[in-house]
Amino acid sequence: MIFIQDLFWNAWRALRNRSRNRLRQWIGFGLSLGLFNVLLLLNLQPTIAAWSTQVSPAQPRLGDTLAVTIQDSTGQPPRIQFAGKTYATHTMGPNRYRALLPTTPLDRPGVQQLQVKSGSESQVISVSLGARSFPTQYITLPAGQDGNVGDWEFDQVDAFKRIVTPEKFWAGKFIRPNDGEITTIYGVRRYYNGVFAEDYYHRGVDYAGDYGSPVIAPAAGRVALVGYENQGYKVHGNIIGIDHGQGIEGIFIHLKSIQVKLGDVVKAGQVIGTLGDTGAATGPHLHWGMYVNGQAVDPVPWREEGFE
Repeated sequence: MIFIQDLFWNAWRALRNRSRNRLRQWIGFGLSLGLFNVLLLLNLQPTIAAWSTQVSPAQPRLGDTLAVTIQDSTGQPPRIQFAGKTYATHTMGPNRYRALLPTTPLDRPGVQQLQVKSGSESQVISVSLGARSFPTQYITLPAGQDGNVGDWEFDQVDAFKRIVTPEKFWAGKFIRPNDGEITTIYGVRRYYNGVFAEDYYHRGVDYAGDYGSPVIAPAAGRVALVGYENQGYKVHGNIIGIDHGQGIEGIFIHLKSIQVKLGDVVKAGQVIGTLGDTGAATGPHLHWGMYVNGQAVDPVPWREEGFE
């Protein structure tokens, strides 16, 4: 710290040497430095943000998963508010946190506000969510097959989708769960008996592989759901749910056989069952769905780009 007497001494020397310009410089410098010293003494110096936020992908579209990475030195895991929901973050390293947020075809494209809260501080980030065109199908259901589905089956599956395990089991890009041809992509919208289903979109990818062909785990995880058609899974059929950790769940339905049990830890590429036509299926195929914090997202970016 430069003391006031030093400033006066330099100003007096400038005056004695008849240097008006130098006198003006020392007076101006003295005023600025004096204010800075006062701020230091009063502990009022400007604060520097202790955290920063990055959102990827840079240009997300409907159905994409948003990765929100936060560098935070406050020592408190930040929280994120997005689309009316609050999401916890997971530790990715020293002072580094990350949350994965879902978007779906039911969301409205345009600028969305994402709020990050860390302690008593908060930061608002604008995210431009791009529109996306999804195919439309027209389905005619026979009389008696357009309703009367029991709640028990969907309650079991919904409970699985809500699992958020702090551990991260997967590593790198996901792989295809079956070698069959893709027949229905993610996000397809439907009309049922001429009426548009406002809340419906195809929540996964369908693979029309050979009947009985292997179904493999796209990534490591823990088997958190196993169900059979003869146990009441009339729509999903024989079903497996894998918890990949940190709110990421994979679901595999219409299976012919199941080769894992509840609680098993599986590796990427491990055979977990075989392709079939159980449940509400018009033919042999595998439906693979990816859920992020309970919402079905497009699995394709998880295979092509992957998430750390």
